[in-house]
Amino acid sequence: MSAAPLQRLRVVDFTRVLAGPHCTKALRDLGADVTKIEPPSGDIGRAGLPNVNGIGLYFVQQNAGKRNLSIDLNYAEAREIVTRLCRDADVIVENFRPGTLARFGFGYEDVRAFNPGIIYVSLSGYGQSTSWRNRPAFAPTVQAETGLTSIVQDHFGQALSEPRGDSCSHADIYTGLQGVIAVLAALQHRNRTGEGQHVDVSMAATMLSVNERAGAMMSEIDTDGEPIALSANESHIFEMFDGARLTIAASPIYSPMFTRYCAMMRRSDLLADPRYATARLRRENLVPLLAEIRTWLTTFENLEQLQAQVSEAGLAVGRVRTVNEFADTDWAKEWNAVVEVDDRAGGVVRMPGNPWIFSSSELPSPGAPAYQGEHNEDILGQLDIAPEKVRDLQQRGILLSRR
Repeated sequence: MSAAPLQRLRVVDFTRVLAGPHCTKALRDLGADVTKIEPPSGDIGRAGLPNVNGIGLYFVQQNAGKRNLSIDLNYAEAREIVTRLCRDADVIVENFRPGTLARFGFGYEDVRAFNPGIIYVSLSGYGQSTSWRNRPAFAPTVQAETGLTSIVQDHFGQALSEPRGDSCSHADIYTGLQGVIAVLAALQHRNRTGEGQHVDVSMAATMLSVNERAGAMMSEIDTDGEPIALSANESHIFEMFDGARLTIAASPIYSPMFTRYCAMMRRSDLLADPRYATARLRRENLVPLLAEIRTWLTTFENLEQLQAQVSEAGLAVGRVRTVNEFADTDWAKEWNAVVEVDDRAGGVVRMPGNPWIFSSSELPSPGAPAYQGEHNEDILGQLDIAPEKVRDLQQRGILLSRR
């Protein structure tokens, strides 16, 4: 096995909370050397509960394995140190509000002046130069603005006792992954041309691009009762005789899938039932149609038997599990989907593993979460800054080390 794909790639990480840290964590897990610049006030992600030995596990998931330099950029000496880091960097990632880092002399044009090959990726809610650039952006608000929250409302309809959004911060996570794609594409461009560049990544644009139904919805074409976008969004939750819940990844309302449901259940008679002749009629008569499916499900003793018959019809079934139930499956162990990370208190905590397996590259171990400023002395030592200077910066509060 050879080295990790991004080994020797040097990343300066100005990010905090979720979107940016998720981006740089992926780069780190692919082998990059990531140095996180953390202000003395700390990354608010550290406050995410629960915590072990003072480190929030929310922070651990997004930052384990990164080196940590906690330094106050309000001081000229601090800016000089970080400038030296940026001069040697291949990639800079930041997710502050547009213009924030430029005030400290670390905007793209500032860095480009002394490091023209730099790949500089900015993650923000609405981009660096739009009329909405200064709007605060958090996943729930961006998801509301870009249609996801409305889709959730429409999907559950009267089943919601009150309006609800989604339970996960999709806008942050997806934007972080788009940031990774931006880095990899810009690296390829630099390998080909020698040019660095600035990549502007918008949470709002990301959420529109990852919405697989957006094109169909924006067309405003009447489908006469048929679900849009292959009907996966209207998949139902069913329960087997033993109480296990499952979903079949298709809606029986959708005409091509209704045919498969009938084949799956060995119920060709339903194809001739006038109540189910069209998608609109199946939507109107959904309650008795679902009752037919639920009755059929009671004929199976276990999920394995059901899986075989569902697969024959070209459909897929999945059990509704908790995260912990899934983490304890044989599959999760086979993939190494859950890894143990040092909790810095003499034990370990379980965290998600990598989504990739490379045939010819060995990825680094999960790494440990850094205390704030834990690598101050190591990083400054590599910059040939004298120990007495480091002590002076610590005494003056320019460097912070907090356990």
